[in-house]
Amino acid sequence: MIIARAYYTNLVEIAVRYLPRMLHVLRTEGVAVLLRKLRRRLHIRPLDSRGPPTLFALEEPFAPIAVPCHAAPCVSIVIAIQRPLRAIHHCLAALSSAETQTAFEVILVAATLDDRTRRLAGYPGARLIQTPLNTTDAPPRLANLLNQGAQRARGDWIVFLGDDTQVQSGWLDVLVQSFTETPAAGLLGSRLLYPDGRQREAGRRLDADGRAHALGDLDDPDQPANGYRRAVDVCSLAALAIRADLFRLLGGFDSTLVTSSDLAIDLAQRVRAEGLGVYCQPLSRVVQCAPDDENRDESKPRARPLAHTMTVEASQRVLVVDSYMVTPDRESGSLRMLNLFRILQGLGYQVTFAAANLEAPPPYVADLQRQGFEVLYRPYVRSIACHLASEGKRYDLVLLSRADAAAQVMPAARRHCPRARIIFDTVDLHFLREQRLAELLGDRGTRLLAEARKRQELDLMRRADLTLVVSEAERALLAAEAPDVEVRVVSNIHHIFGSANPPEARRDILFIGAFSHPPNRDAVLFFCDAVMPQLRARLPALRLKVIGSDPPAEVLARAGDEVGVDVLGYVPNVEPFFAGCMLSVAPLRYGAGVKGKINQSLAHGLPVVATGLAVEGMHLVDGESVLIADTAEAMAEAVIRLHQDRNLWQRLSAGGLEVMERHFSFAAAERAVRAALAPESSA
Repeated sequence: MIIARAYYTNLVEIAVRYLPRMLHVLRTEGVAVLLRKLRRRLHIRPLDSRGPPTLFALEEPFAPIAVPCHAAPCVSIVIAIQRPLRAIHHCLAALSSAETQTAFEVILVAATLDDRTRRLAGYPGARLIQTPLNTTDAPPRLANLLNQGAQRARGDWIVFLGDDTQVQSGWLDVLVQSFTETPAAGLLGSRLLYPDGRQREAGRRLDADGRAHALGDLDDPDQPANGYRRAVDVCSLAALAIRADLFRLLGGFDSTLVTSSDLAIDLAQRVRAEGLGVYCQPLSRVVQCAPDDENRDESKPRARPLAHTMTVEASQRVLVVDSYMVTPDRESGSLRMLNLFRILQGLGYQVTFAAANLEAPPPYVADLQRQGFEVLYRPYVRSIACHLASEGKRYDLVLLSRADAAAQVMPAARRHCPRARIIFDTVDLHFLREQRLAELLGDRGTRLLAEARKRQELDLMRRADLTLVVSEAERALLAAEAPDVEVRVVSNIHHIFGSANPPEARRDILFIGAFSHPPNRDAVLFFCDAVMPQLRARLPALRLKVIGSDPPAEVLARAGDEVGVDVLGYVPNVEPFFAGCMLSVAPLRYGAGVKGKINQSLAHGLPVVATGLAVEGMHLVDGESVLIADTAEAMAEAVIRLHQDRNLWQRLSAGGLEVMERHFSFAAAERAVRAALAPESSA
């Protein structure tokens, strides 16, 4: 019974200490995987045949742990040794087992030579620095320990980590990625959790007297308001990252300061004085195990008074509602939306996003949160109308994307957002697309649906303060259909990459487009049935690569070596196809708006063969920046010309890139958004 109680006590200790990770693994991977990871990562072994078969026992908890140490570390993790060996051992155990793709080194800095440091010297991979002391000297302050560790750092980034912490999987990768995505970031802190999974803090706020207070203490960490990267006044030294060159430029920590809180405040102020920001990245999760009062050192005496400067918060807030979650790797409307978020953020807006059904599929929610966008989702938000009823007054702008989402949210936005300007973002004119489908099919039912959609969209435009379209062609159409509506053009938004390879290093044809968009299904079937047989008769080795999520059965049926068609479905990384294919095709026979498939191809310097409808409103000129072909015969001839005429290929590649820079780059989009949001803007 005593043995069983001892085993039970060990298991309870492990459960409390590692609860956040255990719950995550249990929820996502199941019981069997949880037990396997416990045995491997926490040094648990099954009891031998002499013990109860259902219990586990701990191996020696202080046996040295091999800490990863890379020859060329990207990050140097500096830990000042202050606590007993037990705490430090668990800190290093978590570092060694947390999943990460970032190369790092661990530097331990100790102020005394004792049994604890002698044993830590035997941990493979960890670099132990012994601070030189005279017997008459007082122990060096925390600042001196951390500065000495930073002086030995080889990484591009330094992470200061408390010896009472246990990092969670992916914690380091997201910090490094956030620095890359946030050029204005000078400091990035992790979100700190209690061992029971509750939030300890997500950054700190400074009062007028300069005292720091934890943000979100005891909150549910999964609340939407706690989940996104944000600017804060201060981040705790328990898990704090900074560029190594910036830290050295600043001269390190001020050795005259005593408490960790003062060190963090002073460093944040000096970073901000350099024109850089201080952010908390809550997707970097770190459990801090020390008692709460041990970390609240704001009341401790300070070496000297500290100046106080508050973080500059986003000046305005915008709520964006779309029909579904933003999935920029799957369809072009989402890519435009994500890039619009980035532009709004750059203009000083804090962006809050919600899918109309409040869905939150991974990894897309985390991708948005990592970049600083708040995401609303169930069960924390019951409905968008309920959210607006309680929070609508805080929004300066409400942007409703696509007709169905706008129709769902418009009444609540009008009722609960008294100071907000409401914008209807059409993405494309749905009624125009459906009208063209009706003409193509000659179908009365489709025509009636198009007329109903037109009434819906025009009504939404009249109820909104401003309507956005993606092309001058659509703006001209609305000028005739609804001259009383204020309309602005904010088109697709793209990074311009340029051509990766000359035509001699390329082969095959590319079609890219999500099959949730019906015109793409029709376009692929038309090209496979009417164009590919002509091309294969003259270029037998030619193949068509079809990329797009959720291809329907009739598209899959067109694949085969004998017809030269490869239906690849969803492809996470499409860059090799833009770099390796000879050209891209957009054989659309109906639709509306600006075509992201054409934008993406042109942004990579890949020439495009398209129908006239596909390039509508895109500023493209036949023979200069695109080849236009509206019949199967003309399309086949254009594809063959591009295979045979290298000068034509080079001219179209350069012409397409020029059009992209002028009309679809981030600079062009920012000008358009600024003009649209200007108070004096008018149609």
